[in-house]
Amino acid sequence: MDEKILAVGAAGAADSFEEHRPHLRAVAYRMLGSIAEAEDAVQDTWLRYDRTDTAEVENLGGWLTTVIGRICLNQLRSRAQRREESFESRIGAGVGGEPEPPRIPDPLIRRADAPDPEQEVLLADSVGLALMVVMESLAPAERVSFVLHDMFAVPFEEIAPLVEKTAAATRQLASRARRKVQGRAPAPDRDLARQRVAVDAFFAATRTGDLDALLAVLDPDVVLRADGAAAGREQRRPVVLNGARTVAGQAVMFRGLSPYARPALINGAAGVVVIGAHGRPVSIMAFTVVGGVIVEIDVLTDPERLAALDLTAFTD
Repeated sequence: MDEKILAVGAAGAADSFEEHRPHLRAVAYRMLGSIAEAEDAVQDTWLRYDRTDTAEVENLGGWLTTVIGRICLNQLRSRAQRREESFESRIGAGVGGEPEPPRIPDPLIRRADAPDPEQEVLLADSVGLALMVVMESLAPAERVSFVLHDMFAVPFEEIAPLVEKTAAATRQLASRARRKVQGRAPAPDRDLARQRVAVDAFFAATRTGDLDALLAVLDPDVVLRADGAAAGREQRRPVVLNGARTVAGQAVMFRGLSPYARPALINGAAGVVVIGAHGRPVSIMAFTVVGGVIVEIDVLTDPERLAALDLTAFTD
């Protein structure tokens, strides 16, 4: 009898957790910018939940959000330490003097014409890839404070213990992060059809090599970020190109790939997945369109990272 009661209790606990899993995945993805790491964080949250008596917890969702916030903060701090050590080792070896640009986070992808129920929660009120890139440059405590408060309405009083600050200091962390984000991540057009018009015009001009048409659809100060493989470098470090003429020239160089670009939603915005003639993914391109012109392009071409993404919907 006792074993049956325990089994029923365990099943109930699992059901309660599963109700919150989509929300926790969304929190962890925005924190970490990695789908695999977000899934790991959710699993670690489940393990802590399973080992904890939560009978007295009044707001289970809030409690779980706090737990996963702490797990993500530790991961972000570990990541920042590795970057710092890598930078110091390069300086010590006399290689470069500037930290490399932030990595492009894992994109959330689905076909433009086919909804994916598993991605719906993550894509709902999506955070654009350009914004995710900016958040990569935030300090760990800034990112945690900004994501939890501004994106998930967690009170500063509940975030403060995570970042080991007072509520007032935590408010300042979020405010500082907000200023950085607002200054560097443009707000895209909300009309998806208008975004798609600009992206389609970009590829139409690229296919024909029409430089003037490309310049017309690109903002003069457009920024293109790539993971480095796109630039043909052996070391796949992120690279950044600035200015319409520079970006247009790069696009024309790769115009042979234009016929293989397949429309996609990338973090809820217009983009493409490029599948080569051999049937393997070549790149993922996310576009930020403001006022009908393209202001940012994020390109993921690293074969290892592409292989880790589920792109079967685009290889039919």
